[in-house]
Amino acid sequence: MTSASHETLTIFAQSWGLLYLALLALGVLLYTFWPNNRARFDRAKNSIMNDETGPWA
Repeated sequence: MTSASHETLTIFAQSWGLLYLALLALGVLLYTFWPNNRARFDRAKNSIMNDETGPWA
């Protein structure tokens, strides 16, 4: 059994970590701008104003 050096493990973690974060960011952007989600986000955007009469209510 060979033991990996610290340098080898950090190179592996940095390269695959970058790929993981890039794919995660792409997934979030796709979810955000997917046409079927527009109604959900519009409801969330306007829900803060529902049942409000003003800042003193």
